[in-house]
Amino acid sequence: MTLSSEQRITLHGFNNLTKTLSFNMYDVCFTKTKEERDAYIEYIDEQYNADRLTKILKNVSDIIGAHVLNIAQQDYVPQGSSVTILVSEGPVVEVPDESSYDESPGPLPDNVVFQLDKSHITVHTYPEFHPTEGISTFRADIDVSTCGEISPLKALNYLIHSFDTDIMTMDYRVRGFTRNIEGDKLFIDHEINSIQNYIPDEVKELYDMIDVNIYPENIFHTKCKLKNFDLNNYLFGFTKDELKPGEEKEITAKLKKEMDEIFYGKNMN
Repeated sequence: MTLSSEQRITLHGFNNLTKTLSFNMYDVCFTKTKEERDAYIEYIDEQYNADRLTKILKNVSDIIGAHVLNIAQQDYVPQGSSVTILVSEGPVVEVPDESSYDESPGPLPDNVVFQLDKSHITVHTYPEFHPTEGISTFRADIDVSTCGEISPLKALNYLIHSFDTDIMTMDYRVRGFTRNIEGDKLFIDHEINSIQNYIPDEVKELYDMIDVNIYPENIFHTKCKLKNFDLNNYLFGFTKDELKPGEEKEITAKLKKEMDEIFYGKNMN
């Protein structure tokens, strides 16, 4: 059910729907030596430290029209970072109109155009590596949870452009209910067919994508894996020209296996 500017449904009290977007990204890399592996982890920790992640989440707050109440951030030892931002309704430029509910990519952070009430935004990072195969991976988990009329899906376009990612998984769920003035429950207040509709076409062209949607439960899932594979993009500290005969094929197989296991969510022996 879409709430257009012409046919806005009158609610009984505050809109109590909770809308949560979970955005997960993965970066995969091959390192030949322990020194290269340690350097990759150090690079990732610097590239996605708590300060930079805080800037990303602040921009997400701007996109969804939030006012930052509190920020907690932490860089961990030996690796990884976390940021949590509590937000409330921010400055309102205009009441959300019909475009706020369109299934289309959201903006990059240049102005505030949405309403938001109590909410939170979090990010956690997880650098890790295989004990023997030379594979290193980096994962970032971001959750944007809002209460009220707007959807955090409008921040998805910006999040995609904020990370250099090989694999993405996205979940969106609407929980709870709100009531109209007659007391009838509304379990969702906007139409949605797929998370893919919030991803720009030029991005979708780069990825193989799978949807799993449970419409009666208001649960939506999309996962993406890069179509094109260039081995040089996955080698840290060296190029494929420096590999010995047979190594290119072996390393390519390891990397593709790692990416397929992440994408399909199961071990492939």
